[in-house]
Amino acid sequence: MTTGDHQPAPGTVERRSFLDALLGFGLFATAASFLYPIWRYITPPALAEPVTDTVIAGKVSEFKANTGAVLKFGTKPALLVRTSDGQFKAFTAVCTHLDCTVQYKSDTSQIWCPCHNGLYDLSGHVISGPPPRPLEAFTVNLRGEPGQEDVVISRT
Repeated sequence: MTTGDHQPAPGTVERRSFLDALLGFGLFATAASFLYPIWRYITPPALAEPVTDTVIAGKVSEFKANTGAVLKFGTKPALLVRTSDGQFKAFTAVCTHLDCTVQYKSDTSQIWCPCHNGLYDLSGHVISGPPPRPLEAFTVNLRGEPGQEDVVISRT
């Protein structure tokens, strides 16, 4: 046997085969790192929850006058306000400025965003602060027998 005719021992990997496999894996990883963001861009995200059009917030008796409650409306928060005269009003609880969660301030009868001090009136219109648009309003209906009515919030 001459020195150029070296045969590897059975069951071992040749250096050339190992380097070919390493190069192939590197090329695959590089291609995947370029193609994965493109794939994520062209495929729509999966919806975690179906779109909700109606939510039963609770019984009328559970909500005192001049109070507000943040409720879950599908995947987003909603704000249900019972005014001092007993009317119900509902809005999205997401501020139109930077998507902070708004709250009802009973002392001023206004909706307040704590992030940048944005104020809305009970129609959802901006009074002051940085919010560029009014809050999205929802329809509120009462269902059931008097004394046992449910407060039902639905998209308009």
